[in-house]
Amino acid sequence: MKNKMLKNVSIVMAASVVMTSVGFAAPSSNPSVVSDTVKLIDMAGKQRMLSQRIAKDYLYAGKKIAPSKANNQLKKSMDELLHSHKVLVESINDPEIKNLLAFVEMSSEDFKSTASDTFSLDNAQLVMDLSESMLEGSQYVVDSLKKTVKIQESKIIGKAGKQRMLAQRIAKYYIAYQAGIKDKNTIDQMKSAVKIFTESHAVLMKNATNTPAINRKLNDIDRLWKIVYKFYLNIEKGGLPLIVFNTTDNITKKMNEVTKLYVELYK
Repeated sequence: MKNKMLKNVSIVMAASVVMTSVGFAAPSSNPSVVSDTVKLIDMAGKQRMLSQRIAKDYLYAGKKIAPSKANNQLKKSMDELLHSHKVLVESINDPEIKNLLAFVEMSSEDFKSTASDTFSLDNAQLVMDLSESMLEGSQYVVDSLKKTVKIQESKIIGKAGKQRMLAQRIAKYYIAYQAGIKDKNTIDQMKSAVKIFTESHAVLMKNATNTPAINRKLNDIDRLWKIVYKFYLNIEKGGLPLIVFNTTDNITKKMNEVTKLYVELYK
């Protein structure tokens, strides 16, 4: 396990050195380029969610809580993550982003290997660490793609897409605490994810360009969120892993639908 962690650290350092030496091209305002880039932003944004979902599913399956659903979801999420990564690599020409994607690919190989191993607390911690590396890499790709287009609207897509990740992140840290990773960081990350989701949801609810369809879905989430966020904050008390699993999946599904509507809106 230590060798894998050292390998990941060395990859991050190497990637960081190369990335700082490469500049961006001038932002584009071409409608076709903007539309294609917005789609890639959404795809890269979804990779953030998948990084958290895979770790969550590994922990749920390992603790034998909804094991069938968790294992099926883990496999589908890993397949989707690898497929989307291939599309991103084939679609992006910017050398800095491609360099970061090369790092993400190396991390994803370790991620897949470890998530397929027999459950143990050591493996669970490694999966958690790898999910954080994957999240950071995917976020960098999203931020970098935003710099290549001259539109503000991509910010609202990014915010909506990030809500998908936050819902899965909440479930990941909830089950991690129940599985035995009971450090202060687990609690802090959980509370931070709940706080950011709440603040971002308020921004999305007030967004002036929302269509009636977007508002309906956001209102559905709002009604659910006002009830369930209190369950998530009771991470130290525990006792509601199935409720957390199902409600965060429900929120992720609805936010994915909202994000797609924003992508269509800004084509």
